[in-house]
Amino acid sequence: MFSSKDGRLLIEEVDFEEIVEKTGTPVYITSRKKLEENIRLFQESFGFARMLYAVKANNNLTIMKIFARNGFGADVFSLGELYLALLAGFDRNFILFNGNSKSDEEIEAGIKAGVKFSVDSLDELYTISEIAQNCGREVKIAFRVNPDISAETHPKIATGLKTSKFGIPAEQILEAYEAAVQAGAVVPVGIHCHIGSQIRDVEPFVHELEKMFEIAAELEKLGVRLEFLDMGGGFGIDYEGDGECRVEKFSQPIKKTLENGLQMLKSKPELWIEPGRSLVANTTILLTRVNAVKKAYKNFVAVDAGFNLLIRPAMYDSYHRVVVANKMEKPAEELYTIAGPICESGDILAKDRKLPKVKRGDYIAVFDAGAYGFAMSSQYNGRPRCAEVLVDGGLFHITREKETVGDLIARQRIPEELF
Repeated sequence: MFSSKDGRLLIEEVDFEEIVEKTGTPVYITSRKKLEENIRLFQESFGFARMLYAVKANNNLTIMKIFARNGFGADVFSLGELYLALLAGFDRNFILFNGNSKSDEEIEAGIKAGVKFSVDSLDELYTISEIAQNCGREVKIAFRVNPDISAETHPKIATGLKTSKFGIPAEQILEAYEAAVQAGAVVPVGIHCHIGSQIRDVEPFVHELEKMFEIAAELEKLGVRLEFLDMGGGFGIDYEGDGECRVEKFSQPIKKTLENGLQMLKSKPELWIEPGRSLVANTTILLTRVNAVKKAYKNFVAVDAGFNLLIRPAMYDSYHRVVVANKMEKPAEELYTIAGPICESGDILAKDRKLPKVKRGDYIAVFDAGAYGFAMSSQYNGRPRCAEVLVDGGLFHITREKETVGDLIARQRIPEELF
């Protein structure tokens, strides 16, 4: 899906500069072919589970509609993500409203939309119960359990540890379900868990699912009839290699654990998973133009995209592959550090990469940028956000227009006394 011809980067059949002529830079460019290849891979490997797309990874409406049309449910984390999921056409029976701090407004919207809730605290349970009764509705819920499982990943994206802000501790979870059984207008039908993101080892997932089945067996004794066990997502990709997720490494051990666990239960709950990064990360590049090259402590390549558009390297010290898009077949000659335009020393996209000789006016492509790229972008330093593009064979579509400086003030209001 990403190749080269005559030394120039191609996205499917489109030369990168055809897109730049329409959108300028920076620009996010997604390959539809790669996206649909990833979808097929997950459907084949996880045919025994229901997949809910993790909207937080990439909330581009075009991409979301592709997932909805392929039968995915949606994991949403806010009123905005719920709105987008409904607009994209996801089946609301398989939309799970997740999150540790939902407002009354968000809860009411979710209840009226008829989606399920992952409940993170007893306070939230009682709030959902009260609002549901006021609306004359009944709500299906799961509790998010904190299993205290350590996964080898960045501390900021490890969500299953005892110290995490997410979920109810496993030792308190039965009391939470007992409270739900007694509460009005809520029906506990599931268990939810999520242990982190960018996890490359399957063992934490196996341990997580085993723990969920232990809880499920105890819940059946309380008379709770389970419809689903949602083990979240977090399957890692190979950022330093080819950007792929080794899906089969995860799917087969999880399938075996599922089959063993179901033998413990009278009910036969469906397994739900919430892939996000592993579906969209390697579908997309961030293309950025070189504004200057400076020899200093290092060879700095100053580009027009920074952590305002891709915050992962600054926040997580994460690695993304980079290439010179207009010199794909030139030999690598020098070490360069790719620096963004933001007034922060940490605005570095890539450190010490051996590349062909770089000059002002060249283009740098940052790979595996489809997850937590535009979704975490900002207007910091007064920089409008860039366009997004979907390539489909020899055609491309602008799926999000580039912002203008007018968007920086679109919602601002100046008091009359200052005119």
